[in-house]
Amino acid sequence: MSKAALCSDRVLLNDWHVVADLTNLSSDEPFHTRLLGADLTIHSRGRYDKEVVRNDTGTLVKSTKRYGFLWACLGKPERDIVFVPEAEEGDRHLVTGGSIAVRVSGLRAVENFLDMGHFPFVHTGWLGDEPHTEVAPYKVELTAADELVATECQFYQPVASPTAKEGFIVDYVYKVIRPYTVALYKSNPVQKHRLDVITLFVQPVDEDNCVAHPFLCYLKEGIDEAGIRSFMQLIFAQDKPILENQVPKRLPLDPRAETPIRADAVAVLYRRWLRDKSVTYGAIPARM
Repeated sequence: MSKAALCSDRVLLNDWHVVADLTNLSSDEPFHTRLLGADLTIHSRGRYDKEVVRNDTGTLVKSTKRYGFLWACLGKPERDIVFVPEAEEGDRHLVTGGSIAVRVSGLRAVENFLDMGHFPFVHTGWLGDEPHTEVAPYKVELTAADELVATECQFYQPVASPTAKEGFIVDYVYKVIRPYTVALYKSNPVQKHRLDVITLFVQPVDEDNCVAHPFLCYLKEGIDEAGIRSFMQLIFAQDKPILENQVPKRLPLDPRAETPIRADAVAVLYRRWLRDKSVTYGAIPARM
């Protein structure tokens, strides 16, 4: 890897980030990755123990395992790993959706995940279709837990899930939990009173590159883990070239940089939320 600028944002350095899907780690070979500009090597000590070493200093990095991923914190953790309550429900498949490298800022990847407007044009025949292109008004707010939540989101989808037998209006709830972590709750086609959950843990490799680590909590009825994983990878494969052609690669935080429309309400608040947290890594800061 070429040398990358190191992150200085305290809110990111003192948080946990996914650095590997555990299924990708070999007990024989070290695994090389990067987090916030710092090159890391992951060593397996026996079958279960993992060590994360920072290459520039040779020091051990704080690490732990959860949800099928290896997590690391370059600083001093100020809070716990994101809690996914649905992961404790016994009637759900818990699936890591594959680690997808994307040549774009991780903040751009989060914002794309929040965008319903691209469904009919990027995911045609799956998550959207013409003439159903309008994004209906929805609510978005900053909660007392300092999370962004968008509710009353609805969109017609021809194939909302591997279990879908027909198109229907899908209910969505979006939740931005951390700067690089976003969750999506959407109607299950079989049990329509319950929601499937996709949490996207985005690893900020450096300012212009990321790895997306989806964590899928799907109700088991009518589906297996392989079907869930392949559907997620199909959808993300459609997003990847769009994301990698974004100009600029970093997310502009200046409100005047890109003209928003009504459908972008959650993205507008996301950018403001990042500014308030002094997040600059992977972003183009607002002009003073």
